[in-house]
Amino acid sequence: MKKYEIVKTHEEFRSVIEQGKCLKNKYYNIYIRKNNLHISRFGIAVGKKLGNAVFRNKLKRRMRVILTNQKKQFQNGLDYIIIMKEKTKEAKLEELEQMLLDLLS
Repeated sequence: MKKYEIVKTHEEFRSVIEQGKCLKNKYYNIYIRKNNLHISRFGIAVGKKLGNAVFRNKLKRRMRVILTNQKKQFQNGLDYIIIMKEKTKEAKLEELEQMLLDLLS
């Protein structure tokens, strides 16, 4: 992912979560909101309950790989905030990818 495709600030995260539509399954909570841009932007959040910093960063790297591979599946002009749940600790990359695509379809 490129830097302009990332939701970074706390205010942007909050506004997407408060005003966006929510999709849930056992692996993710995804909040979606229009951003009035011609690109999709993504924010990834992993709570401290899931493990130490090294493990949380590993989960975020996996999610970035999935997002890069499946970029065509996402609509342009939307912000996506992906919050990873505790079940993602045991899941494999292929399973995470499939559950994300199932949730978004």
